[in-house]
Amino acid sequence: MAIVAGADFGTLSVRVTLLDSAKGRLGTAVAEYPLHRRRNDPDYATQSHADQMNALAEATQKVLAETGVAGADVVALALDTTGSSVLIVDAAMQPIGDYYLWCDHRAHKEARQITLRAHEVGLEAIDWCGGVYSHEWGWAKLLHWLRNATPEERARFGTAIENCDMVAATLTGVTDVADLKRSVCAMGHKWMWNPKWDGLPSEEFLIGVDPLFAGIRAKIGGEYLTSDHIYGKLAPEWAERTGLPAGIPIPVGAFDAHWDALGAGCRAGDVVNVVGTSTCIIAMADSTELVPGVCGVVPGSVHPKFTGIEAGLSAVGDIFEAISRRAGKSVRELAAGLEVYRAGQTGLMRLTWDNGDRTVLVNPELGGITLGWNLVHTAQDELFAAIEGTAFHTRIILERMAEHGVPVERVINAGGVPQNNTTLNQIYADVLNKPMLVPDGVPTSIGSGIIALTAAGTFDSIEAAQDALCLPLRSYLPQPAAVAVYERLYQLYRRLYFAFGTPNAAGVALGDVLPELRAIAAAQQGDLT
Repeated sequence: MAIVAGADFGTLSVRVTLLDSAKGRLGTAVAEYPLHRRRNDPDYATQSHADQMNALAEATQKVLAETGVAGADVVALALDTTGSSVLIVDAAMQPIGDYYLWCDHRAHKEARQITLRAHEVGLEAIDWCGGVYSHEWGWAKLLHWLRNATPEERARFGTAIENCDMVAATLTGVTDVADLKRSVCAMGHKWMWNPKWDGLPSEEFLIGVDPLFAGIRAKIGGEYLTSDHIYGKLAPEWAERTGLPAGIPIPVGAFDAHWDALGAGCRAGDVVNVVGTSTCIIAMADSTELVPGVCGVVPGSVHPKFTGIEAGLSAVGDIFEAISRRAGKSVRELAAGLEVYRAGQTGLMRLTWDNGDRTVLVNPELGGITLGWNLVHTAQDELFAAIEGTAFHTRIILERMAEHGVPVERVINAGGVPQNNTTLNQIYADVLNKPMLVPDGVPTSIGSGIIALTAAGTFDSIEAAQDALCLPLRSYLPQPAAVAVYERLYQLYRRLYFAFGTPNAAGVALGDVLPELRAIAAAQQGDLT
């Protein structure tokens, strides 16, 4: 028996969970930190490293107190974070400003320039991240920083570092950029790193994008490691602040969605939708070919022995919150009663691009579209249509994966939203026409606990730790009548998705869309009377 701590850094808070190798979850505590936004710049989203670390100490002490576990009994600590969340630091690891958070979208121009240059010179790395470099990823954010920093700030530049690596470095007392380790998960999915082409894109390529990149590649150094390696040991300062023992191992970190997938029970052949403010779609395969429009295909990124594939939607829970906020209600209040809605009964078709498209179009310039409005539609109708829209978009992505050799044998809905929204789970089952599996309880932080237990040597494999710790799965089965309706609606959605979302798309006949939406709604509403 062993007790470990797993920390999960989200967009607004850190969750620290204590797990017992025999009993499972002992308790969880949460501490919040602010997200900095600007009303006059909706693309701006930053966060303070100091705020995050203070919250980690607070949440760790809180969970120890609430569970009655002695800090001295904890044998390892593992952590995951959002990404790509990028911090610029000096040579002594001191932050120069705040994180460019994952949802900071200021680097549109930089991402387009990286993509254009990559295709001009035939950069192999661009194919491995879906053919389009995203404004959400590391090189684009770093270039935006270089272009907007003062000369004094640029002179101080030591390196750019992902959130998961910065937290691990801080906890283990790293004070020199030369001593850094870097997560293969973070660098492979967001920085075009792959040992296949000597790691990062070449200096020549980067300077071809912008001369400001001169000398930068050499500063993105360190060991690049999967999460079965130890980053270091907990430093005395952070042992005192957290209440955990100095010297316990801290493995190399990863992105939250990737470890959430492990915590939800993901094995090779599974796809996990980590549904929260956005959705990260994570799959594992023995091997796979490249997948156009998908965020990354990276060996060892989720599980060290498999290839990880990442895709996703840029906004899901955020959209539900926005609809509810405009209605002056909470999501829970607005969702009350949605369980009696029928497939397509609203007559609305919702393209959920409110924060752009992450996959498969990789286009940040798109915006949300709702078709089929009439004068009696309600905010609740829009919420239901938005859930349907996120399910349709998820099907677009899973079909793209399957077309390119990624097995989609089981689909698991993890993350926070599915735990509180049975309607969403049923709609996903009906739209995908597959059983929707949902952990019977909150799986967040279980993935980091699994990695911590393997780091401590308690289990000799991730699979053994999963067998001991993962929650049982509830099943939502497809309903044949709803499946038939959603098949009709999906064909409309698919046409709209590529017609509206693809620049210079060929002409598409759309005159039947609104009549078909009305006909489906009338049939569904007629069945209710």
